Amino acid sequence: MDCKLELVAVPVSDVDRAKAFYTDQVGFVADHDHRVSEDIRFVQLTPRGSACSIAIGTGLTQAAPGSVEGLQVVVADIDVARADLVANGVEASEVHDFPWGRFVFFSDPDGNGWAVQQMVKP
Repeated sequence: MDCKLELVAVPVSDVDRAKAFYTDQVGFVADHDHRVSEDIRFVQLTPRGSACSIAIGTGLTQAAPGSVEGLQVVVADIDVARADLVANGVEASEVHDFPWGRFVFFSDPDGNGWAVQQMVKP
């Protein structure tokens, strides 16, 4: 049986601010922004080229804004990815080289933590 991870909820305190950060600064695609009711707003954002999206909004999760760590995307060139993030105003770390990959780290405005990885082939 195939099983595909397709959506991860990311808790944020200000949906509009988070949506602008992820689309305008990080480069995610805004797939959906739908107000289901007064209590529920569903915003789906997808990293370019990814089969998995994130969901931000209101009424989606009881997790505290900024409580998610370890979200990760993989890119072909970490130096280009970091340059794009920094050029768009994202406070991204310097490139960290590890035996299992090259990484850049950043957080969204609420503190949800992201890693950007370039795979390293031995």
